[in-house]
Amino acid sequence: MLDETNYTPRLKALYHDTIRAALKEEFGYKNTLMTPKLDKIVLNMGIGEAVKDSKKIKSAQADLTAIAGQKAVITKARNSIAGFRVREEMPLGVKVTLRGARMYEFLDRLITIALPRVRDFRGVKSTSFDGRGNYAMGIKEHIVFPEINFDQIDEVWGMDVIICTTAKSDAEAKALLKAFNMPFSS
Repeated sequence: MLDETNYTPRLKALYHDTIRAALKEEFGYKNTLMTPKLDKIVLNMGIGEAVKDSKKIKSAQADLTAIAGQKAVITKARNSIAGFRVREEMPLGVKVTLRGARMYEFLDRLITIALPRVRDFRGVKSTSFDGRGNYAMGIKEHIVFPEINFDQIDEVWGMDVIICTTAKSDAEAKALLKAFNMPFSS
């Protein structure tokens, strides 16, 4: 586990040392506290096969916990949907919200290790912002993370990565993520 008392992640130090000043200069903020920063990163796996086999949720939870370095929570169905054979309160996925040092560590591993391991990777879409400064992306295979032992997994799942920032616009958020070396395509 991470000892957050005397440890500063590499990207957090980079943000405080250079990125914050560069964003303040670029967007003309009057105050340093106005500069956008990372708020949280949410990781989500939807396990549709859990309807047939409930053991798959536990496996996905273990994998996401290993990737995040923090215990993943099982998400359950709110409503029953007969067409999908889903009952209310049935486990359907796992999620975890990262903040603080774990958030910066995960972003570092995502940018430097996981994304370059994606097959036929040409960069992430620069159009996946939501209009309020948050960025969402999907990863087709969770095995690109080094924490997952390729020989011990029983199934490959996709996952959603949502990067929430305090930016007011997409341009500010894109400048922030670009400063963290997020590999945008075009």
